[in-house]
Amino acid sequence: MTTHERVRAREDPLVLGVDQGTSATKAILVDAAGEIVARASVPLTRRHPAPGLVEQDGEELWRGVVEAVAGCLAAVSPGGPHSDPAGRIAAVGLSVQRESVICWDRATGAPLGPLVSWQDRRGAELCARLAGDGAAALVRRTSGLPLDPMFSAAKAAWLLDHHDPARTRAVRGELCLGTVDSWLLHRLGGGHVAELGCASRTQLLDVRRRVWSPELLDLFGVPEEALPRIVSSTGPPGGPAAGPHADAGALHPSLSGVPVTAVLGDSHAALFAHTAGQPGRVKVTYGTGSSVMGLAGPDATADEGVCLTIAWDDGTPAYALEGNILSTGATIAWLAGILGTEAGELARLATSGRRGRLHIVPAFGGLGAPWWDDRAEAIMTGFGLDSRREDMARAAVDSIGLQVGDVVAAMERSAGPVEELLADGGPTANSDLMQWQADVTGHVVRVARRPESSALGAVHLAGAASGVWSRRELSGLPRHGRRYTPVLSVCERRRALAEWHSAVARARHRTSRSGGAEAEASDRGS
Repeated sequence: MTTHERVRAREDPLVLGVDQGTSATKAILVDAAGEIVARASVPLTRRHPAPGLVEQDGEELWRGVVEAVAGCLAAVSPGGPHSDPAGRIAAVGLSVQRESVICWDRATGAPLGPLVSWQDRRGAELCARLAGDGAAALVRRTSGLPLDPMFSAAKAAWLLDHHDPARTRAVRGELCLGTVDSWLLHRLGGGHVAELGCASRTQLLDVRRRVWSPELLDLFGVPEEALPRIVSSTGPPGGPAAGPHADAGALHPSLSGVPVTAVLGDSHAALFAHTAGQPGRVKVTYGTGSSVMGLAGPDATADEGVCLTIAWDDGTPAYALEGNILSTGATIAWLAGILGTEAGELARLATSGRRGRLHIVPAFGGLGAPWWDDRAEAIMTGFGLDSRREDMARAAVDSIGLQVGDVVAAMERSAGPVEELLADGGPTANSDLMQWQADVTGHVVRVARRPESSALGAVHLAGAASGVWSRRELSGLPRHGRRYTPVLSVCERRRALAEWHSAVARARHRTSRSGGAEAEASDRGS
């Protein structure tokens, strides 16, 4: 490398990505070649004050973001080409957990109560009551989402019921309700705003008109005065496609004046990382829960098992179909705790477990897509005196691939055949799981080169918005690594799915009802 090339390498811009997730906040620093040059992670605690309740602390969440950024900047290799990133960071991109909601005092910025997690089911009673009143069709038609307590609306109603039951402060605009993107942008000086894709996950947005729905606000009892102004995922402030307008200086002194040029929900960001915004491909993000998502046209219709949502808005809103699974990585963590081991050891045990007899249906808070059944209960079925801990581990790991397979089938019913699955998240390091995923779906699975797809997607969009990459250059960045091809025969696949759907039917308490639950489950999930 010549002296000129060395100088140029040191002057190339960097982009910082922050992924605020359920269990941790991660930060990465990416160079102009698309390579990660530094990373850091800070764990985040969850509280379970009662069955079905999952809470986090908004202040702890903010501190974790600040600490992750500081750790990432401090982790840059001394003496390397990027050892002094100050002044070279062109932009910051944020990726955030979705559906979780928090309420704070507009004047002081102090949270009122907990951040209510997307995993929390405290809105189940309200959703059941609204469904009983015949509101489910209105909710689905307007928001694109099924009436389910996973989404933000019922949680927002609960927060207001406990902190402003008469809604007087909310109507006066003294209280702010927001998802995690709103909370972070507020702390970054961006005002009370929400990114469009995250807003589409609240169940309060008219997904086609892209404005807060008066009908849904009235239905859930949420005053619009407490809600954020909706902005695009990226774009110049004040323009017709105004995006987030925040300064990253609150994250670290060296970032003063560096703009936040992109904000996305975590699953949306992962989809962008896989596809560079190009349609026609489906990604699976494995985490505490899992998301299956693919871009679709604005006129797309969703099978009842999946949702219509907005992935991002970079001047043009990008619609997507998505199915959300409530417990995948959480299932592994749960069983590892029961067996007194670690998640990695559980995955190793699973490779010597027997497949096909014992099933775990992890409906710890009901079942998400494609069933959307909050009455379902977690069960283990098919075990006997000869069952071993290895068999339980196998059942837990296999339940991840089987649940994803059910959502992929529902997506294909809505949008046609899926060519291949693009996978990301920590569990993609488990080659046994990835091969099983290919086998039970019958699709090729391609794994992301790096596990930080959500953070990378935020980086890619932020970098494109700030001129670090053109869209053509963005499309050419390396994305995928290992490839898995199905080896299971069609008959074996059908048998595996039939056994799984029989277990799902038991979890859903349908076996004693007329019409044959197992047939219903098999028809919907295969």
